[in-house]
Amino acid sequence: MQPPKRYREFQERYPAVAKAYEELGAAVHSAGPLDEKVRALVKLAISIGARLEGAVHAHTRKALAVGVSAEELRHVAILALPTIGLPSTVAALSWIEHVLETFASKEDEPTG
Repeated sequence: MQPPKRYREFQERYPAVAKAYEELGAAVHSAGPLDEKVRALVKLAISIGARLEGAVHAHTRKALAVGVSAEELRHVAILALPTIGLPSTVAALSWIEHVLETFASKEDEPTG
């Protein structure tokens, strides 16, 4: 899975910063006992709570890549409802659905 165009442009323009950012990400992921799937769900939840649309898209894609199901992704958004409210939860669900629709359409594309 290729990173979004804007992140690739960031990497090209600021390679040392991008490398440091990626190393920080690797360090925090290995700093504790949570497995890859749980970490993906936590990162998605943080993104939803912060109302970061781009991050929700990114962490939804990353979660799918490590085997998180569509229903698990939706459940994370629904769990946010009492804390962030209905409008924010519906927005987060729409961001997740957008990635799921895109992911599904790419899986349907011919590979030859």
